[in-house]
Amino acid sequence: MAAKTGKSFAGRFGVHIAVLVFVVIWTIPTLGILVSSLRDKDQIVASGWWNSFASSSQSEAGRLPAASAQTQKDGKYVIEGNIFGDGPKRDISAFGVKSSAPTQYKAGTVAELNDGATLQMNADGTFIVSSAKAFEGDRGQRVYFASSAPPKFTTDNYDAVLFSEGIGRSFMNSLTVTIPATIIPILIAAFAAYALAWMRFPGRALLIAVIIGLLVVPLQMSLIPLLKLYNGVGTFFGVPSKTYLGIWLAHTGFGLPFAIYLLRSYIAGLPREIMESARIDGASDFEIFVKIVLPLSFPVLASFAIFQFLWVWNDLLVAMVFLGTAPDQIVLTAKLNALLGSRGGNWEILTTSAFITIIVPLIVFFSLQRYFVRGLLAGSVKGG
Repeated sequence: MAAKTGKSFAGRFGVHIAVLVFVVIWTIPTLGILVSSLRDKDQIVASGWWNSFASSSQSEAGRLPAASAQTQKDGKYVIEGNIFGDGPKRDISAFGVKSSAPTQYKAGTVAELNDGATLQMNADGTFIVSSAKAFEGDRGQRVYFASSAPPKFTTDNYDAVLFSEGIGRSFMNSLTVTIPATIIPILIAAFAAYALAWMRFPGRALLIAVIIGLLVVPLQMSLIPLLKLYNGVGTFFGVPSKTYLGIWLAHTGFGLPFAIYLLRSYIAGLPREIMESARIDGASDFEIFVKIVLPLSFPVLASFAIFQFLWVWNDLLVAMVFLGTAPDQIVLTAKLNALLGSRGGNWEILTTSAFITIIVPLIVFFSLQRYFVRGLLAGSVKGG
């Protein structure tokens, strides 16, 4: 008995450790995206997000004032000031006058310049350039320095992304695509799953085999044939082929095999006694489906809704193929992709866009997650 208890405890402990590992693996990158989205560009380039709560060291370049700023002091020509100007001040640890040696001199020491001039730059950014000869030229000396910047967080990245032209409209376009493309396959699959689980008719086993076979068909194989079909139908009826109806039907077709398979496994595991009692009381199949099967099947319906919503919301390929890129049609993923393409390698825009994209799926998942495991596991032992 003690041995069995020990094995049971070890099994539960192993499950908890495995769950903890998966949680950490998922949480750390998400936390990194969130933290990076709240940092400015210079800090992202200078250090990783795990160093965001500590001061970061970064190399910068600046230019001293022109010759017109010089004054005479003790028989020498002097230019004084602060390298940071009116901007935020930082601590300087070292400086240099060549790009190949940006930290050649420690802060507070004197560096030799051309023609006998000297430069002293202090830790607070103040500097003194002195020379026995008058300075000439409209451009000042180029200097380099290593500074320590305190941690800084800002919402400017979100302002840049959220208030860019068309982002709000594309967000609504994504909802317009995702919500119907989630509800329609659930409605169709629920009816089909009940019929395949509890109704007897010719070809039932063949239909089940075809549905299982469709699960392994790659989505990319059907994109071009379906697009040709849509274009042909649109030309025949004289209507545009790339419409919301078209992408709803496309997502419905791609999601139906998995939906029917998942729902049938669950519905087939419902107690047979309930169905037989309802039939004895004179209930039709439609009444049994609406009043008994649907309420009992809510966990598995919620599970598939999570899967379908996440897939459609994050989809870019199907949206680009079956929907246009006009402002009233382009979805959020396509809009952010265009924004990122124009921004180049701006990591602050990349991380902010990524976090905005996952906010809605996170809300949906955590709203329905209590049904998620129940819906996946129910019906896995008993099937029709």
